[in-house]
Amino acid sequence: MSKERISLGKHGEELASEFLESAGLRIIVRNYRNKTGEIDIIARDQETLVFVEVKTRKSLTYGQPYEAVSRKKQKQICRLALYYMTRNKHHDQAVRFDVISIVMTSNENPKIEHLINCFEADSSFY
Repeated sequence: MSKERISLGKHGEELASEFLESAGLRIIVRNYRNKTGEIDIIARDQETLVFVEVKTRKSLTYGQPYEAVSRKKQKQICRLALYYMTRNKHHDQAVRFDVISIVMTSNENPKIEHLINCFEADSSFY
C-alpha cells in the first residue's frame, strides 16, 4: 500500500473519530488488531458496543467507499469483534456494526456518511 493511501486512510479515521465523538459516541479503541485483521474503531453508544469500519476515497471513480465493505470484510470484522468481546468479557453486550464512508475531493469539505447497523453477524461468519 502506498504512503499516500495510508495517509488518506489515517486522515479518514481521524475524521471518523471526531464525527462519532460529536454524535455522542465514546471511542474505546482505534486500530484494534490481531492476526485476523483490524477493526478501525471500537466505540460505545450508550449501552451498545459499536464496531466501525472506515472507508475513505478521493473520488467516486470506483464507487462509494462503503461499497468496499465486502461480505469477506464483514466476516473478518465480526470474527475480530467476537475475539475482542471474549477477551474483554463483554459477553452479554449489545453490539452493532457501522461503516463510516468518507469522500475527500480536493475542492470540497469531506463528505461523511455514517451507515448505522449496516450489517449483522450471522452463523456463517463464525
